[in-house]
Amino acid sequence: MPQQLRQLLKLVQQGQLSIEEAEHQLSTHLSKHLDFAHVDVHRQLRQGFPEVIYCEGKTIPQIKAIAQEIYRHNGKLLATRATETIFQELRPLFAELYWNPQARCVYSPPPSPQLEQAIAIITAGTGDIPVAEEAAVTLTLFGFPPQKIYDVGVAGIHRLNAYWEVIQQAAILIVVAGMEGALPSVVGGLTDKPVIAVPTSVGYGSHLGGITALLAMLNSCANSITVVNIDNGFGAGYAAALMLRQMLQFQIKNGNRHE
Repeated sequence: MPQQLRQLLKLVQQGQLSIEEAEHQLSTHLSKHLDFAHVDVHRQLRQGFPEVIYCEGKTIPQIKAIAQEIYRHNGKLLATRATETIFQELRPLFAELYWNPQARCVYSPPPSPQLEQAIAIITAGTGDIPVAEEAAVTLTLFGFPPQKIYDVGVAGIHRLNAYWEVIQQAAILIVVAGMEGALPSVVGGLTDKPVIAVPTSVGYGSHLGGITALLAMLNSCANSITVVNIDNGFGAGYAAALMLRQMLQFQIKNGNRHE
């Protein structure tokens, strides 16, 4: 349960806050209506991470207005598929803001790491790195900075051997590949880790903008593979972060039961 919601419930339990006031606080923090958007400012309470801005298709004034509302309610910001122009427009509005040009992400300062090296991101080629970096930024904002293993695809699969210790240490693997999308199957067949496979739109004409890789991953006979959408590094990073967070919370709860 997100910390803010837990604190609110504790105040009600301790008699420091009435049920009516708690209800009012929850209802007034559900969303913020703008002329062009309903900003989900309640998402941090529900899911432990605020709404993320997908910048493509939005105007700069729209992005700026949404970003300010999200940050005002949550103190965090992540905007994906952003350009450097968007970063320069947002930068004066916040005390500190970062720009990762490969990931195409604009984001607020990440928290201190909760757990490092628990997730490894592996790419087949250098061309897959932008999608991998989007996943990496997302994980870092959750407090789970990943290990990165780039350009170790099946055209030279021996390159993977140099990183075997890193792979074995990780709890979750994100494998990003374009072309024929074979790398997740290889990794899934060699390890006991859950693999989140990310197809990319890297490849020649018969690649069909990533559909070939997507179908290959969906049809993998490696049992450990789950597949996200084409070029969806954010979705892969978000899912991996939630898995890891739930694992940690379960361990804490289970440990408390045995004390």
